[in-house]
Amino acid sequence: MLYIVSTPIGNLEDISLRALHVLKNADYILCEDTRRSLILLLHYEIKKPLFSFHKFNEKREEAAILKDLKEGKKIALISDAGTPTLSDPGLYLVQKAIAEKIPYTAIPGSCSLIQALVLSGFDSTPFQFLGFLSKKASEIKRTVQQMLFFEGTSAAFVPPHQLLEALQTLQQIDPSCTVAVARELTKTFEECRRGTPAELLSHYDAHPPKGEIVLLTEKGRLQEEEIPLDELLKLLQKKFGLPLKEAIKMAAKILNKPKSEIYKKTIS
Repeated sequence: MLYIVSTPIGNLEDISLRALHVLKNADYILCEDTRRSLILLLHYEIKKPLFSFHKFNEKREEAAILKDLKEGKKIALISDAGTPTLSDPGLYLVQKAIAEKIPYTAIPGSCSLIQALVLSGFDSTPFQFLGFLSKKASEIKRTVQQMLFFEGTSAAFVPPHQLLEALQTLQQIDPSCTVAVARELTKTFEECRRGTPAELLSHYDAHPPKGEIVLLTEKGRLQEEEIPLDELLKLLQKKFGLPLKEAIKMAAKILNKPKSEIYKKTIS
């Protein structure tokens, strides 16, 4: 049986009794960094074999793990913090377990994405998660555009050294949008700061951010010149599986223009 176990994202007390039971009774535990996971296990006096399982070796170790699972071993999969497979290793293993009909289950618990969404005060229906922000400036701009034209709340993981660049991009595209920066969640210096891109830029320029960060935005307003109409329509159709007619309706809302005007430009 494969157990996908959520672990604390900061505060070690944020772990369920069920998760502790699974870890204590597993034959062994897969983790990203044995040194980090050992801190949690020592805290709860859990003595189980720990094996490194991360994005650089998961394909190589997969066959041996699947063999153990088929032989009836109980294997727990954890990440450094939070919920495995959510921008963390383990997805391919879960997909293999599904394909080979190996029993598996998920043990719920801490998740920085959900914690940040709750603290932001933004509407959670609907919301989208865009993973880690890219290192490329062009991709950062594309991600920010996707965040702003989405009909709801958007969230992305942002390394501290990229936060100012992300906020600057938001400022350029929609200076009036509302943004939230959630960082150091469940830890001593936890904060969730809201404001316009300019307000947050001013704060984090004076106080360089540290720790793990979730950047959230509410629906913004894109100026048409920021993203060509044909490109916007293609993005909407591809990302949300919309037919052209529905993509035109959404584009009209995003650009705050009459639907008829968008339609005329599309067929002209």
